[in-house]
This record gives sequence, C-alpha cells and structure tokens, in this order.
Amino acid sequence: MPQMGGGDDGCRVYLITPPKLDPLRFADLLAAALDAGDVAAVQLRLKEVSEDDWKRATDALRPVAQSREVAFLLNDRAELVREFGCDGVHVGQEDMPAKIARQVIGPDLTLGVTCKGSRDLAMQAGEDGADYVAFGAFFPSGTKEVARFISPDILQWWSDLMELPCCAIGGITPENCGPLVRAGADFLAVVGCVWNHPDGPAAGVEALNTAIAAVHG
Repeated sequence: MPQMGGGDDGCRVYLITPPKLDPLRFADLLAAALDAGDVAAVQLRLKEVSEDDWKRATDALRPVAQSREVAFLLNDRAELVREFGCDGVHVGQEDMPAKIARQVIGPDLTLGVTCKGSRDLAMQAGEDGADYVAFGAFFPSGTKEVARFISPDILQWWSDLMELPCCAIGGITPENCGPLVRAGADFLAVVGCVWNHPDGPAAGVEALNTAIAAVHG
C-alpha cells in the first residue's frame, strides 16, 4: 500500500483534484502529472456528486496513483475508503470528526485533518489519530473563499515541536512556496497551479518540484 512519507523525506507535492472532472479524460492528465516528478499523494475531492460518481472516479483514478506508488485519498468520505480500496481519507473541521474517521477507516490507513490556522486543532488532531495535519490557507485560492490568511510561522512551530508531518494548503504556486518549504512543510497541497498550468499538469508538477529542490538546495 502506498505511503505518503513525510518528516525526513523533505517537502513533497500533494495533488488535490478539481471538484468536477470527467474521470476517464482526467485519468490521462493524472498519469501525465504523476510521471512528471515526485508526488506523495492524490486526494480525490469532489463536490455535490452521487456515490456512484465517487465510485466511477475512484475506479478510474485510484489505479493510476497506486500503480505509481502514490497514495490515493478521498476527501471527507471515510465510509467509502475501504470499500473502494483507497489508502486513506482527509477530513475538514466541518466534516466527520477525526476520531470517528479513524474508527471508520481502521488503524492502518492514512488520516489527514484540516486545522486551518489553529494550533489547538492540530494538537487535537494528533491525539485523535491523524497521520498528518493541514494548515492554511496561506495565499489567495481559486477554489475557496478565504477570510484570513495564515503565517508560515505555524509550520515552523509545528515542525520544531512535533514529529507528525504537516501539509500546507491554499493558493500555493512554484513562485510563492519557498517560505512554506523553509518553514518546514512536509507536503504542499495544490490544485490550480498544476491542473491550470498553461503548459499542462506535467509542467505544473515539474515546476513545483524544481521550486522545492531550489529551497532544499
């Protein structure tokens, strides 16, 4: 089963899908993106679709990721993870509580938890069985309205104190990711800078990995 890694592995790309997609067409885009450079995980994040749509998308995309040793996670739908053969779930603060999600998916699959800019929520997520915590948004995003942006300081604080990996999310691009990598982010969760890249998703992944490598030097 693919593992995301983190901690000693340096900062890695974490791909989140667009909220609406054509699974068969998107499978080719995903394959091109994953073949272009290091990616730790793919999160299927669909909005306002049926369980059948989740199943179709998972059946088309999960093998693309898992055959390349990339973890395949569902957003929010913990109850579908085992049935669909996925590697884990990511839950937000408005979704299923992390403790319940852990009970649903069992002890061996990956659980990620959105903690926004809250140190308390991150500590609680760790106690509730999270495998990584996600902080953000750090920059303006095309996928969500953001009321308040987070300082990279929270990544530094977390990585200095905790062994649990942390993920940065929210408007991240190759041009602005440097401070997040330097602050200790284990993963950069991205949507637009890959899927909307003018030269295609492969170029987006390549550019992000180049930017990460430039910081690690």
